[in-house]
Amino acid sequence: MASRPAFNLCLGPDAVLLREHIDAQLAAFPPASGQAWKIRVFWGDAPLEAQFWHALGMQDLFQTPQALILRRANQAPLEQLKKISAALGGIPPQTWPFICLETEYEKGKPKIPATLARLKFYAFALEKGWVTGIPPLDQRGKSSFIKKNALALGLRLSAADLDRLGHFLPQDAGAIRLEMEKLALAADASGRPAPEAVQMLGQEPDLDIFAFLRGLQSGRRPEQIWIQFHKDRAGTSDAGLFGFLGMLLREARQLWQLLAGEPTSLPAFVVESKRSLAQNLGYTGLARIWDLALRADKGVKSGEHSPDQAFEFLLAELFRLFQGGK
Repeated sequence: MASRPAFNLCLGPDAVLLREHIDAQLAAFPPASGQAWKIRVFWGDAPLEAQFWHALGMQDLFQTPQALILRRANQAPLEQLKKISAALGGIPPQTWPFICLETEYEKGKPKIPATLARLKFYAFALEKGWVTGIPPLDQRGKSSFIKKNALALGLRLSAADLDRLGHFLPQDAGAIRLEMEKLALAADASGRPAPEAVQMLGQEPDLDIFAFLRGLQSGRRPEQIWIQFHKDRAGTSDAGLFGFLGMLLREARQLWQLLAGEPTSLPAFVVESKRSLAQNLGYTGLARIWDLALRADKGVKSGEHSPDQAFEFLLAELFRLFQGGK
């Protein structure tokens, strides 16, 4: 049997997928004492508590197995990373650190800050095979994630249900899990969700997003849409914003298809109004929507903006775009 790594580096932008990987590792290497791992989470983008350094460098009096999860380590100050690098050379045997570098992928590989890549603990982990890249969900990965969550929640979904979920849910594991849990609440004793619960995925958000864009186009500031978004989504978690961005990008993709004369799955009664909006925006305007949405996504995941700040900036720039700004 393979021996447990002294520590792990986990690279990827999706916090839910990172945690799934860590949980799988902990299950694969249970403590020899028979106790369960005590999971403790710390954050690299904030001053690390004394408990982190104590657990990282000192033997626990009761020999409690501890999994130390350091989130957003890529945002930690260089001096703090150097201190962590030095401390990882003397980890107590009952402590298992997981250093999470929540970094974006570029050309299929995680982007590693040059300063971090030069630190000893990174090179050592790379040599030992203790570095794992966890890429964000692509379309294929999203479908697999939906099926896995359906199985875990005891949901019985038809092929049509799975197709609809795969089409409308964003490529964000947290947002997908949230929507799947909602479906589980709407399921009967056999695990079949109510048909209207599945149908709501795609119908109601489509109308909201389209009304949102049409409101911008008409020159009216969409205060009511913002208030509802803030109440239902942005105030709860990052997943709310990412779900909104997923719907916005899907809307932009449909508008692009209509502008290019490509077939869509849209009902005939909404095609004409959406085609009119697409023609008013043109390819340049639609590309700008993609750019703004991706900036908002990056701003939150990099820690530069909170979800509320990112949405406010996105809203202001979209309003400017629809009023003829560049």
